[in-house]
Amino acid sequence: FASYYGDHMVLQKEPAGAMVWGYGEPGAVVTMVVSGDGGLIVMKKTARVKGPSGTWTTVLDPMDRGGPYTLTARQGSENVTLRDIYFGDVWLCSGQSNMAMTVLQIANTSQELAAAARYPYVRIFAAAPARSDVELEDLKQIDLPWSIPTAENLGHGNFTYFSAVCWLLGRYLYEALRYPVGLVEAAWGGTPIEAWSSQRALRACGLLEDVGSPSFGAGLVLCIPLSPALSSSISPHRHLSGPQTPSVLWNAMIHPLLNMTLRGVAWYQGEDNTVLHTDWYNCTFPALIADWRRAFHAGSAGQTEPLLPFGFVQLSSYRRQSPDDSFARLRWHQTADLGVVPNARLPRTFMAVAVDLCDEHSPYGRQVPGSEGVGMKLSATNPTSLLFLGSIHPRDKQNVAHRLHLGARAVAYGEKDLVFQGPYPTRAVLDMTRALLNVTYTQELVFCRRDARAFEVCCSSQLSPCGWLPAPVVAVESHTVTLALAGCGTLVLGLRYAWAEWPCEYRSCTLYNTQGLPAPPFL
Repeated sequence: FASYYGDHMVLQKEPAGAMVWGYGEPGAVVTMVVSGDGGLIVMKKTARVKGPSGTWTTVLDPMDRGGPYTLTARQGSENVTLRDIYFGDVWLCSGQSNMAMTVLQIANTSQELAAAARYPYVRIFAAAPARSDVELEDLKQIDLPWSIPTAENLGHGNFTYFSAVCWLLGRYLYEALRYPVGLVEAAWGGTPIEAWSSQRALRACGLLEDVGSPSFGAGLVLCIPLSPALSSSISPHRHLSGPQTPSVLWNAMIHPLLNMTLRGVAWYQGEDNTVLHTDWYNCTFPALIADWRRAFHAGSAGQTEPLLPFGFVQLSSYRRQSPDDSFARLRWHQTADLGVVPNARLPRTFMAVAVDLCDEHSPYGRQVPGSEGVGMKLSATNPTSLLFLGSIHPRDKQNVAHRLHLGARAVAYGEKDLVFQGPYPTRAVLDMTRALLNVTYTQELVFCRRDARAFEVCCSSQLSPCGWLPAPVVAVESHTVTLALAGCGTLVLGLRYAWAEWPCEYRSCTLYNTQGLPAPPFL
């Protein structure tokens, strides 16, 4: 079998068929047998080993949720048997250090680790951080083979395995679904989206053919014009090396998984792109999603659905005082500049807003991802090391995963009437006589705190650059916020909300809905 099939694994249940593959002698026939309790044969499949790769693939018939089963592959007199296999839903979790943060590093660690034993049907697997200049067929290395969760393998160490966001998402989904969930972690701290993107996806955003060259970025073309109200400062170009090199993580950590039948993807990445190609993220992120979907659908012989549900975490906070608005711009670009998802450019996606989950005292704030491994010391010889001086790794991953799982239930599982996102404005009406702006929202509002700078208006006579001025909240009704436009006269060219790296204190942004979900930032 290929590296990521093993005892205790979860394979995708119906309506899809799970794809299984492995190695053999070219030209030989491999027989695959699925057996239930007592050795009862449930299914038999045969596949011929292809040359010169020496690999075989087969798609199992769609199976109902449940188990345990054994899976045996026979070639001649040799056979390999995998035991304690369950069918359920398989989710892939990927991204950088906030996805790689383990259960050992989060709030209520001891409680969370002790709870592991209660979830024997949430199975976990972690690919080891690896990079490659060419697309690999199989994983180079595995950090954690398929396992039943324990306090030890959920809290192996800092930024190793197992991902807290991934584990909590799987656990919350299991509590809602009540059938097995398989979680696959493939994450590496301090990595930009370019490293996780195929060359095909990078070319879709007008990137040069020679993406690996030191001049990568010099010939970039923006595929979507920036909103005129955005300051279009472009990050300085850096020479990318190690795991930050374009496509190297796609090649070594994602491409090998394409034959796996999946139910969905969870993604937590973007911090690195606040200092690298920030204003291309509104192209590179939608391009990555579309490309992964195409590739997983093709790689699984059409079993992974073409519009694979894709959930992501909008960036949390980092520094109270920031020299620029790169975090705010990146959050906006994570929505393809439309503010909420799913939308026309990001169909079947869902987002966990995390702007209000800051953590100034996180001991992991200064974690320094290095060029060769997660959490290395800052290296003078390594210009791509990023020194994070604030708290870029908040410990409240429970709320992140809770918000993410609500989106999964609504978008991936089609739960009707489930509120999974915060309130978003639908219109703004100017009351010129009283110098007020009335902003109407989609949901009933809960006004949490008065913050003079939560809302800002663009008042300059020319579009760029905007002179942003505070627009204090003077009244909040069930669906409407009224803002004072003191100092703006009659010309209002733009409105923005929570447009800051650190827009509010912990769970205390200005607006929430009645379910406690925060209003996302907008421009």
